[in-house]
Amino acid sequence: MSKVAVFFAEGFEEIEALTVVDICRRAGVEVDMVSVADKEFETSSHKVTVKMDKNLSGYDFENVDMLVLPGGIPGTPNLEACTPLMKKIEEFYENGKYIAAICAAPSIFGHKGLLKGRNACCYPSYESHLEGAEVSKNPVELDGNVLTSRGMGTAIDFGLAIVEIFCGKEKAEDLAGKIVYR
Repeated sequence: MSKVAVFFAEGFEEIEALTVVDICRRAGVEVDMVSVADKEFETSSHKVTVKMDKNLSGYDFENVDMLVLPGGIPGTPNLEACTPLMKKIEEFYENGKYIAAICAAPSIFGHKGLLKGRNACCYPSYESHLEGAEVSKNPVELDGNVLTSRGMGTAIDFGLAIVEIFCGKEKAEDLAGKIVYR
């Protein structure tokens, strides 16, 4: 079974984070909701509080196949300020493992130079942060081991893209039908 870790920081965008969790779990992909501040609960940018599954301290990355960064302000800068998480993002990238980000969070990949020569997308006002990328207006971009998406309105596309990576296109299309998506 594939495993995805979604990282939560104070001020995350709840739709972007929880849609990924929901869609992946429906498809049978194991998901951990991980607090980067080692808190039992994290609160979103719109004051929705969510109970975490795990904390970053002592988190076992051994069997994780993808790291997911939701957007949100101040969630995105709070994720980027988390040095241990940023080291893991770079490690996953360098080892060809999947990294994913939506909305403002792909800017983190741009700041780290992980988008050079790749197709990528993000929230429109953050496009200048996708340093070295070919910026797309598509809802989702998968280029090698880097998945990016544009924002809350593309969260279902983003979640289904993750399902397609780990479960195949047919499973993603079947799930889209079951949730009455398009």
